[in-house]
Amino acid sequence: MITRGSRTSPSEMTFWDHLTELRSRIIKCAIAIAVGTVFGILLYDWMIADIFLPPYCHVLENRGIDQPCALVITEPLDGFRTKLRVGIYAGFVFAMPVLLWQVWRFITPALHKNEKKWAIPFVVSALLLFVTGAGLAYYTFERALDFLISFGGDSVDPLFTPGSYLGLITYMMMAFGVGFQFPIVLLFLQLAGIVEPRTLGKGRRYAVVGIVTLAAVITPSGDPISLAALSVPMYIFYELSIVVGHVLTRRRRGWVPRKERRAADAES
Repeated sequence: MITRGSRTSPSEMTFWDHLTELRSRIIKCAIAIAVGTVFGILLYDWMIADIFLPPYCHVLENRGIDQPCALVITEPLDGFRTKLRVGIYAGFVFAMPVLLWQVWRFITPALHKNEKKWAIPFVVSALLLFVTGAGLAYYTFERALDFLISFGGDSVDPLFTPGSYLGLITYMMMAFGVGFQFPIVLLFLQLAGIVEPRTLGKGRRYAVVGIVTLAAVITPSGDPISLAALSVPMYIFYELSIVVGHVLTRRRRGWVPRKERRAADAES
């Protein structure tokens, strides 16, 4: 067991030490998600009325469909399952700062001492990217929903169950939020020496195909509006990560520990 007072250095940690560390981080993440889920369930009615239903109501109004803006339960357990699902999704969102912090603490031993100060910028930037991605998904969802409904024709009016509608919009927001973590992953891979910035630059053609394919996979609606709304920012992030990766990797290669600098100065 690795205690706080007797924490070993990364080079001295065994395989089982890493597993113990990983288990501890996973348990903390699970607790954070559970607490966030409780808050999500408590805020369920407010989220339904003020967040999730407005896009559906706007589509009905714009299409001139005269019917109540409400979701329909067709099975006795639909209400329970829907509330639990929305609560879990909200739990992930509320627990996101803790999840990102635990991820950072787990990968910190692989970084230099001067790079460990990036903890707060890492958590804040990843959190902002997640919120931006979820917000973009919500902003484009009304257009995507209208596009999907239009395939039914004018003789078919939409009448959704909570599971199908809320499952779609919450999954879309989660998918966009996770997809917007793309530049964070690329920067970490470059800092870890797994991928070189110039390698990413040479693979732009493959990156375009991969990004569009990934965006098509993680957007369940399959509409072109959501596909473009996710794939275009991801490619922009790809280019920005190459530029930032060039700067950070150069600084890292040129960085010398203070003790080594003093020793070199003493020898000279």
